[in-house]
Amino acid sequence: MTSNTDINNPVHIEKENIRGLKFPDEDVLVSKDEIKIRNAELERAMKLGNLEHNKIKIVFEDSEGVKQVETTVWGVTDKRVILKQGLLIPIHRIHEIR
Repeated sequence: MTSNTDINNPVHIEKENIRGLKFPDEDVLVSKDEIKIRNAELERAMKLGNLEHNKIKIVFEDSEGVKQVETTVWGVTDKRVILKQGLLIPIHRIHEIR
C-alpha cells in the first residue's frame, strides 16, 4: 500500500477505525510555533465539542500516512486527544484541526 503524506489530501476514516492504527513516536510538526498553534486549536476544539457538540476535522498521521477524521473532541490531556468511545489520538501525530 502506498503511504499518503499529503496533508492537503488526507484519507477520510471513521473514528471507530482509529483503535487499530499505529502511531510512530516522532512529532509531525517541527516548529515550536506550529506546536503552539496546534495546542491552541485543540483547546478550542475541546470547548466547541463540550459546549456546542460541534464536530471538527482532525488531520493526523499514523504509520501508514495522513488521515482525517470528523468527530467531537471530548477532552485533551498533555499527550492525547480523547474522542467518544474512549478513542485516543496522540497529539504529536496531529497536523492540524479544521
